[in-house]
Amino acid sequence: MLLKLSKVSNLTQKAVLLAALLALGACAQKPSNEAAVLVENPLTPESVPVSYRTEIAIARISELLTKAETTDEQRARLFYDRGVMYDSVGLRSLARFDFLRALRLQPDMADAYNFIGIHHTLVGNYTEAYESFDAALELAPDYDYAYLNRGIALLYDSKTDLAVGDFELFHQAKPEDPYRSLWLYFADAKLSIAQAQTRLAQNQSKLDQTHWASSIVAFYLGKISEEKLLETAANVNSDPQQLAERLCEVYFYLAKWHEQQNPSKALEYYKKVLATNVYEFVEHRYARIEMNRLRGLDASAESVQ
Repeated sequence: MLLKLSKVSNLTQKAVLLAALLALGACAQKPSNEAAVLVENPLTPESVPVSYRTEIAIARISELLTKAETTDEQRARLFYDRGVMYDSVGLRSLARFDFLRALRLQPDMADAYNFIGIHHTLVGNYTEAYESFDAALELAPDYDYAYLNRGIALLYDSKTDLAVGDFELFHQAKPEDPYRSLWLYFADAKLSIAQAQTRLAQNQSKLDQTHWASSIVAFYLGKISEEKLLETAANVNSDPQQLAERLCEVYFYLAKWHEQQNPSKALEYYKKVLATNVYEFVEHRYARIEMNRLRGLDASAESVQ
């Protein structure tokens, strides 16, 4: 690091320069035989690059869409599939256009309605989001992720009682899933922290304890420390994709935990979530909304990409 010599005396400048020259000379005369050791912090988010397979798939689908012999049903599926790929790399406006094109050709695609509902939620268009999720559930009444996403929209729209109902349905479909217990907890906690903790403790007994995210529930119940939770999240055997995904999740839930007592720390955790670029994860999708809420901004401050 270069020193700011303008802020010291001329004599000190000369001394510093002489010391630097002597140090450089010593380094030149005695090269080190020891290799430098690279030390990485596994808890520092590293952005997940776009897979070349995704890029090739988008190009291939775009080519197929130009062919006249494809049927409307095939084109609808192609638009939907390309929309999912655009969404997975954060190109939400392009994804939304493709989902709408798919629905114009095939109006009974529940998955497309679910995605459009998510995109409306991200920009604070809650009425339109509810309409999309309702359409998805009308087409597929057992579509549990539509309940999750409608519940999230209701939670952000301060309709907590209704949100609890949707999260309960989402949880009942797979009670061993730790994430389902956590989202139900977030809604319960808006009504009563004590009752939320009680229900979370009850739900913990139903969890798949081999799933790493069961440690997040244990942390929320005060059974393990934050340091232990982070250590568990980082234990992925050097798989960069899995590490990014876990960090995306663990930083989101730690941010949610710190929102009330330490909002500055929560904000830093949300920034780390966004740094992972795991766009398709629910935690990444809603991290910016959470940041905006902490900053006192409306959800609509989320930019449409």
